[in-house]
Amino acid sequence: MSKIYNVAIMGATGAVGNCFLRILEERRFPVENIRLLASERSKGKKLKFNGKLYPIEVLTHDSFGGIDLVLASAGASRSLEFLPSAVKAGAVCVDNSSAFRMEKDVPLVVPEVNSHRIKEHKGIIANPNCSTIQMVVALWPIHRIAKIKRIVVTTFQSVSGAGQKKVLELWKQSKLFLAKKRIIPVEFSHRIAFNLIPQIDIFLDNAYTKEEMKIVNETRKIMEDASIQINATCVRVPVFYAHSESVNLETERHITADEVRKILSKAPGVRVIDDPNKQAYPMPADAEGRDEVFVGRIRDDLSIENGISMWIVSDNIRKGAALNAIQIAEYLVK
Repeated sequence: MSKIYNVAIMGATGAVGNCFLRILEERRFPVENIRLLASERSKGKKLKFNGKLYPIEVLTHDSFGGIDLVLASAGASRSLEFLPSAVKAGAVCVDNSSAFRMEKDVPLVVPEVNSHRIKEHKGIIANPNCSTIQMVVALWPIHRIAKIKRIVVTTFQSVSGAGQKKVLELWKQSKLFLAKKRIIPVEFSHRIAFNLIPQIDIFLDNAYTKEEMKIVNETRKIMEDASIQINATCVRVPVFYAHSESVNLETERHITADEVRKILSKAPGVRVIDDPNKQAYPMPADAEGRDEVFVGRIRDDLSIENGISMWIVSDNIRKGAALNAIQIAEYLVK
């Protein structure tokens, strides 16, 4: 790679694609030329980057000539189809989809945890699932000190994690609900307005959803510890942006809640908001548009000797997708 980079964005018109553009600007990533790629239906549209309008180009296998870096968020099927062509053309790809995450020779990276894996890439680096990213950013500093044996996590995931159509569905359903009109779900299997849906993605043979098993398998790969026992329940909630997680840990070495607060207060990418007396704790409304992983409600588990419970919140479009990918790219250019 050169010192100024030719960058292509796959899925440029989506929520994550737009966030890629904003964060590249904010962090002054060294972009020489940018190529915005999307499907045929976006042809003719333009997006602004660094004060200039750029046309959307139709994604093809010939889209990557002269490109150094590809930031991909166009879905797993598109990544599987087109990223090999990008690698063949000489680009390094950071992929936000699930397509390559569990491939043995593809690094799965959260820079605050395992940036050393970036250099092992063979043209593709995988961005983890949004819920996995925010959890491991908060848990890795604890694991290094006390070694985590078991994780029980329940996620409360915003509708933006399922795409822009789901955001619009929540908006429409909320207006219908408040007007006491009939709601017919279109984008969700059930009503999402003023409701919770305890299913994200399809159910597998073990009765867990695909989303839940992503958290299990990705966490072990990122933290490089297959011995960690993990149980996940993923719930879709009527929140537009930012995912929340209730996490319970069991560690090998005893560690107190006060120790955890001190560890996390110094951890990269983490901000602790934890003062119950002032009703101070992280909430999705506070995390929206922010880069940090927020942690609060840190407390000793009263049911086991080496247990800690906590609450983790982060913007799923920024840190859970676009920012994490660009942080990986920043390590690449170093």
